[in-house]
Amino acid sequence: MEKRKILVTGGTGYIGSHTVVELILSGYTVEILDNLYNSDGKSLDGIEQITGVRPKLHIVDLLDFEATNEVLAEGGFETVMHFAGLKVVTESVEQPLRYYENNIMGTINLLKAMRRNNVKKLVFSSSASVYGEKDVAEMREDMEVGQKIFCPYGRTKYMIEQILLDEVAADDGLEVAILRYFNPVGAHPSGLIGENPKESPGNLMYVVMRVARGELKTLKIFGTDYETRDGTAIRDFIHVVDLAKGHIAVLKKMRPGALIYNLGTGTGTTVKELIKAFEKASGQTLPVEYAERRSGDLPAVYANADKANEELGWKAELSIDEAMKDTINYLRKNS
Repeated sequence: MEKRKILVTGGTGYIGSHTVVELILSGYTVEILDNLYNSDGKSLDGIEQITGVRPKLHIVDLLDFEATNEVLAEGGFETVMHFAGLKVVTESVEQPLRYYENNIMGTINLLKAMRRNNVKKLVFSSSASVYGEKDVAEMREDMEVGQKIFCPYGRTKYMIEQILLDEVAADDGLEVAILRYFNPVGAHPSGLIGENPKESPGNLMYVVMRVARGELKTLKIFGTDYETRDGTAIRDFIHVVDLAKGHIAVLKKMRPGALIYNLGTGTGTTVKELIKAFEKASGQTLPVEYAERRSGDLPAVYANADKANEELGWKAELSIDEAMKDTINYLRKNS
């Protein structure tokens, strides 16, 4: 039987490349659409070394509808996995129009091309940021979304989710899965692929990596007076390989309509705990600088992942210690 063919937008990036690996290892035929804005494509070498397969790369920007349509018109795609998008929170505050144009219009072009070429399945890379500011730490899929979202990046994710739900309502053959990520960390255990963007995403783990490499003098911890077990903020850090495997699990569940799942560990780790785990794995003490809380930062946010556990048979299995070990391995092999 012919292997199922999947188009992965943003497939050379951090989460996209790890998902491409899991797709290939699961027997799917994968092609990548990426404009290489925030990656240099070197992850393709790692993907090939891990899987023995080098996916075809289409260097295309989703804002170019005709080029996007040409890729889908080649035919044979069963599913699109949509990772492509701008994602730096602070940059989105400074350049909101750029984020709205790129993330939303790029997705609209993709949906138009899918419709024109009768591709009926889409898995969308969303974010826990759609939940906005809540009075509770545990986020569940049945909670209201779209309120008190503190940055344009998060609002683009929310708006795209609404567009997808409207498309599903208009097309009873469309199958959509919306996956809300929490905080991806780690790297492939081979050390061949990991987080290596052209521009700093500003997330904690990437800053930790830059400090460890000596690119930054100190690691800033924003807020030490939260009502948590050590005073620092709590987040749900999930190993990127576990996250990638969640995409494989949801493919087996898809049906006409929309599915929404949190992909997280279901537990929280403090900022200090993450740093200590990194120091333990690396044998390196990181220079730390304490600073005031940042506006919009919440004391604690983590996933309720029961729905994905029960309906998909998926569960995050890799620990923070394993994520830090794999990060160190990636750093040492790609120094």
